[in-house]
Amino acid sequence: MSNMITNHCEKINHLQQNAEKIRNICILAHVDHGKTTLADSLVATCGIISKRAAGKIRYMDSREDEQERGITMKSSAIALHYKHSDDDYLINVIDSPGHVDFSGEVSTAVRLCDGCLVLVDVVEGVCPQTQVVLRQAWLEKLKPILVFNKIDRLITELQYTPMEAFIHLQNLLEQVNAVTGSLYQSRVIKRSNQTYSDNKQNGDDNRNIVAEEWSMDDDDDSDLYFSPNEGNVVFTSAVDGWGFRIQQFAELFSAKLGINEKVLRKTLWGDYYVNTKTKRIMKGAQAKGKKPLFVQFILENLWSVYDAVILSKDEEKAQKIVKNLNVKISTRDAKNFMNEPKSYLTVICSQWLPLPASLLASVCEHVPSPREILEERVEKLMCGATRKFTSLPTQSQQLKQNFINCDPNSDVIIALVSKMVVVDSKCLPHKQAKIVTKEELKSRREAARKKYAEMQDRLQKGEKHEDMCPLTQVETKVEAPAKQEEEEKSKIIAFARVFSGKLHVGQKLFVLGPKHDPSTVDFTQTEEEILENSEHINVAHISGLFNWMGRNVDVCNNAQAGCIIGIGGIKDVVLNSATLSSSLSCPPFNPLFPDSAPILRVAVEPKILSEMSVLSDGLRKLNQADPCVEITIEKSGEHVIAAAGEVHLRRCLEDLQQRFCQIQLNISEPKVPFRETIILPPKYDVMNELIGGQEKDMMRKWKDDKTKKEKLQQRDDAATNTTETVEITGRKNKDEKIIKLDTANGQATIHVQAVPLPDEVVKLIEENVELIKVLKKEEHKMKEVINRGTTVIQRQPNYEGEQEIVKKEEIDTEANEETIKNLKQFRTELTEKFGHKKLWTNIVEQIWSFGPAGCGPNILVNRTPGYIRPSIWACLQPDLITVGSTGYRENDQSIVTGFQLATISGPLCEEPLHGVCYVILEWSCDEVTTATSPADDVSTVQQGGWNSCDNFGPISGQLISTSKEAMRRAFQLQPQRLMAAMYSCSVQSSAEVLGKVHGVLKRREGQILNEDMREGTNIFTVDALIPISQSFGFVDEIRKKTSGMATPQLSFSHWQIIPFDPFWVPTTEEELSHFGEKADFENPALKYMRQVRRRKGLYVEKTVEHAEKQRTITKNK
Repeated sequence: MSNMITNHCEKINHLQQNAEKIRNICILAHVDHGKTTLADSLVATCGIISKRAAGKIRYMDSREDEQERGITMKSSAIALHYKHSDDDYLINVIDSPGHVDFSGEVSTAVRLCDGCLVLVDVVEGVCPQTQVVLRQAWLEKLKPILVFNKIDRLITELQYTPMEAFIHLQNLLEQVNAVTGSLYQSRVIKRSNQTYSDNKQNGDDNRNIVAEEWSMDDDDDSDLYFSPNEGNVVFTSAVDGWGFRIQQFAELFSAKLGINEKVLRKTLWGDYYVNTKTKRIMKGAQAKGKKPLFVQFILENLWSVYDAVILSKDEEKAQKIVKNLNVKISTRDAKNFMNEPKSYLTVICSQWLPLPASLLASVCEHVPSPREILEERVEKLMCGATRKFTSLPTQSQQLKQNFINCDPNSDVIIALVSKMVVVDSKCLPHKQAKIVTKEELKSRREAARKKYAEMQDRLQKGEKHEDMCPLTQVETKVEAPAKQEEEEKSKIIAFARVFSGKLHVGQKLFVLGPKHDPSTVDFTQTEEEILENSEHINVAHISGLFNWMGRNVDVCNNAQAGCIIGIGGIKDVVLNSATLSSSLSCPPFNPLFPDSAPILRVAVEPKILSEMSVLSDGLRKLNQADPCVEITIEKSGEHVIAAAGEVHLRRCLEDLQQRFCQIQLNISEPKVPFRETIILPPKYDVMNELIGGQEKDMMRKWKDDKTKKEKLQQRDDAATNTTETVEITGRKNKDEKIIKLDTANGQATIHVQAVPLPDEVVKLIEENVELIKVLKKEEHKMKEVINRGTTVIQRQPNYEGEQEIVKKEEIDTEANEETIKNLKQFRTELTEKFGHKKLWTNIVEQIWSFGPAGCGPNILVNRTPGYIRPSIWACLQPDLITVGSTGYRENDQSIVTGFQLATISGPLCEEPLHGVCYVILEWSCDEVTTATSPADDVSTVQQGGWNSCDNFGPISGQLISTSKEAMRRAFQLQPQRLMAAMYSCSVQSSAEVLGKVHGVLKRREGQILNEDMREGTNIFTVDALIPISQSFGFVDEIRKKTSGMATPQLSFSHWQIIPFDPFWVPTTEEELSHFGEKADFENPALKYMRQVRRRKGLYVEKTVEHAEKQRTITKNK
């Protein structure tokens, strides 16, 4: 076998020279659908592992925790050699995780591949993660192949008949195609809506154009769906080592029945049957009560094999099957037929229907080679979804042809590093046991004999042999390399794909960061000057090139275009992912976006504080090795690890302690994030009675209002500015709670109102974060143009209904046409979601900013009389920019900065805000000055204008603090609520343990949304919501309670309001009689708020009921 591995590695290096015969694929599926077992069967074809060990050894899972848990936690690759139609193919297979916590690993695998194998368990069906991976493959423009796995379960567990199994597989195929169709239809609907909105804006309200475009797009989706007739569906049982396609049986039965093979390929799957009299294939099998061809020719034969070997254990019938199939059975398997029928079955099926032959043949036929990459995908890789390709410099656009040609002899080298992998030193080529041939063994043996004979002769003559040295010298010779080995127990290697050119050891390449912009590079400068002036360009020297061989790596001799390889020596200049190129004109690759964002956080510190430097170095390595983890240092100095879920967090902590740091750590309790929001004034109280319709208890009258007023007055006096609740002149609604706040020097006044946003609007904003980022970037360019003084005319209505004639110049936008259309659609949908209430009249055009971070689910609205601020939607009409007669008011950005600070930390427990709209109703100042050019700013300061500094500091800083404080107080005037992060929980369980699943969900404050029984099985799928704060230990508990018969899958869903006021106290007679004067019941909102405030070191009010009682130290413990 060792010789086979050596020959395999040599063959891989040879096949890497021809990109047309290279196939890069990844295996995608839901957790426990058989990805790693399938990969074992593929690896066994190359002789790396034995065929008997396939499915048991889990060769691609190299970590100990992966072997213990039985799930894949990191994506790993292997290069396989396969011969198809007399041609040798190199197939790079990447096995990816199926657990939702490790979806970041899936994103890194998908980016490097041209095709994928989508596995579906035929019993569990289409699961949540199956839909996620189908969507990822769709977005990355991969060619998918559908694999129906675990068909043996239909025979042994569900005990279906062949006809029932056929109907089940048909329904399952329809479900998968429905998911693919929904992805396609969403794109078509979005495109048609954009076309209709564009026509409507142009005055053409003809819906026939949209309908015509729909019909044209609808005709082009035939190749998107899976069909066994097309060869992109494979039926397998990875654990039993068999698999087949329609084409295999079409070739077999065409010779026996005398029917054309092409006809059989089209009719073996579907409602067709054979007329025994005419020997013709007819349609309408189910209507006429006939057996479909798929049942008669394929499934019945397969069922008979399982019945003879597994179900009835009929040895005589099994021997007849072996003879008819011409299968070779070893003596050992024949003797152990009754004791090990599974092994007997595997031998039969793996020779009759070999899994690699059907699966890899489908890959070679349907997955494109690296030289067949789509132009659309190249443009998406180079500039992303929001920037248009034509906005790149000319030299950068010319590199598109290098991607398409995939030429190893190209002068331009382009490679993508998707992640960094930590490889144990024992897996490196120079550390592995070298394979010695028979000739080398013979020559070594002869040399040892000669040396021994010479030593004996010298000893007899009394001569001292030079090799006989003191023991201390031997120890020193041995100890030195031992210490060196301890220092280098692992090595970090880049997981990369070459798109153009050829790499070699010692080569120098540029490492381009995600913010690198080729248009900003001054090519007249020297290379040293460019590197010195740019923060996003580094230089890397390649120290090693490797081929991925599962658990091990091997030396790569031909790292050419189209290959997936490992690159050594760049760990110091690459954190997670990067673009490597020999040209500075190359744009960075579009960044990866994993589906699961890190949400669970813990703080770590060393038990021995002197080891803090070791912890920092270990955290850096962890951040480099895991593409989904986030490492941050908070203001308090805590080192925080953010993970996607509990399983992911546990793996990160184990890696940090055992691999990267190897020191003892103090780990805090998991930190769950919350959000702060406001709601409309509730109509009903805690007792579900109408507020205001009942008489208050006398206790309300003698409540200590005076104390509260004094506390509020003290808080106000502590601030340098003054605040009051006012009613704006001209507003009829006296219930509007508006805050008026002056700056410290009293020169400017701001009136702010906080209003809760509709849920539909918040959801829409969260779904379009990337578009909002583009909007922010374009607005920044617009400000620069306006400050230079501009030129084009347009009328723009202001808040009072008046119109202003303004001038401006055309802006060269980088956003592509599709992004502009998406922004127009986003603005239209935003207007529709706000509705026609008077409160939201013309609010979309008055949006000042989004927050926090400029793209969050909160908005700032400008309704200041007389201040016609330029619209943030100006990039939708590049030739016309809406500008007021006076341009941007001076210190306009100070209000935005105060808004960003107010939304990043709320007043309840310093958590970010969610779904809040701040309306600036008035912004007045004693001396109004506006900035139309930089010269005006200088003259204003020289004349002692309101931008000049006084004893309270610059007015810009005063406006920031004043606007922030005003917004916080406006927030506090409204009913405040906390929002909890919610997990979407999908549990698959049998009927016997369904009650226990409900019990665990109830104890964890879960909300059951749906419960469905899978057709034809006793498996229930329970969909529920569970707070993340209650999810710790949930997976382990539900497995213990159900004895492993229930499998939960958790993924972040949304933010949900906790339906309790954190400051609620009983006031009505009913509330006092039910809860008591002190309301001694658990208020979850108050509990969570106090927990977060204690964790952050904020003030938490303590009430001492019995001051005379001593609280001892023992009790505090």
